[in-house]
Amino acid sequence: MSEATREALRQASRLGVFTLVVTTVLAGTYTLTGDIVAANEAAAREALIAQTLPPGAFDNQLGTTRRLLPPEAVRELGAPVEASLYTARLHGRISGHVFETAAPNGYGGRIRLLVGIRADGRLGGVRVIAHRETPGLGDYIDPAKSPWARQFEGLPAGPGTQWKVKKDGGQIDYMAGATISARAVAGAVARTVAYYHAHHDALVSD
Repeated sequence: MSEATREALRQASRLGVFTLVVTTVLAGTYTLTGDIVAANEAAAREALIAQTLPPGAFDNQLGTTRRLLPPEAVRELGAPVEASLYTARLHGRISGHVFETAAPNGYGGRIRLLVGIRADGRLGGVRVIAHRETPGLGDYIDPAKSPWARQFEGLPAGPGTQWKVKKDGGQIDYMAGATISARAVAGAVARTVAYYHAHHDALVSD
């Protein structure tokens, strides 16, 4: 074997080792970054879920109670893909429920939201968690943009509440020029409340 051949093999070997080291480092970095991102997303979701029920209303970790609702429930809720349920407990007893559902009819398409219902039959809160509404117009439904969603807090979750925007004869405020966004959220809340009452006994005995 010539000296030139041996040198070429040594260079190839060094390149192979270098590639292996870089690949290992990148893989480790990706895994670590992925874990951090997942943890941050979980923490953010937990915080949003907690905002749909009053402080002190539960002492369990809501995010860990998530369960997918069956297809028939998804149809009742009018959710376009899937719906989930979180169960709040205080000292071991059920103290509320949080539904993760969606309105299919936002101006920009699907609006994903959380609807919390307290054990006393009132809404704990509503939080939009994903949407594509027009920035500066329909995005006021986003809690990060405006306090609009806070008007739902404490409303009786019953048939006496008019789950429509005021323009349609209901009691939900909206911004002029962006009725569709508020109407979509109000409709999703109405369907969630209806589902809650239709399945109340099963929910509270879970």
